[in-house]
Amino acid sequence: MKLLGIGSRINHPEFGFGVVTNVTSKMYWVTFQKDGLETLPLDDEFEVIESCEDDVDTISLYEVEKSLKEILQRYSDVTEVVALADKYKNGTMILQPADAQLASKEIPINTFWHKIVMLRDRLRVMEQKINSSSLDDQLKVDLQQYITRIYGSLTTFNVLFGSKDQQFKGSGK
Repeated sequence: MKLLGIGSRINHPEFGFGVVTNVTSKMYWVTFQKDGLETLPLDDEFEVIESCEDDVDTISLYEVEKSLKEILQRYSDVTEVVALADKYKNGTMILQPADAQLASKEIPINTFWHKIVMLRDRLRVMEQKINSSSLDDQLKVDLQQYITRIYGSLTTFNVLFGSKDQQFKGSGK
């Protein structure tokens, strides 16, 4: 299948006459006279009225940015922005000893939160490094089980996360 370039003119059975305005690795972005912008799979059925050379990269800038972000998060110490639950923002955590003669300790929740997120991110990096290492498979499984248990121990702090999909997840047992 030959890819159409930007500027190619087509006639689609449903949308009518249109011009290809962008090409990605999976679809054409076509501006049609009567329906405006539509996306079509590369293998969609339509008549090619005039074909322009495909002299553009067929991967969009968005796809490149998304891939790069995923790679950086997976293999580096880059920290993603993780929202603290609104009810705890700018709050204070107080550690009160059982002995009344000892002073309590107050810690801004934002400071504590930053440490929790850094811990989570570093565990993820360690997990990736173990999985991509040349260690034997049994040792990888054993280390992965330890990491899963660590995540399970940290589920206590899930109450602080603003979004459930960013929380710690243990083995689920």
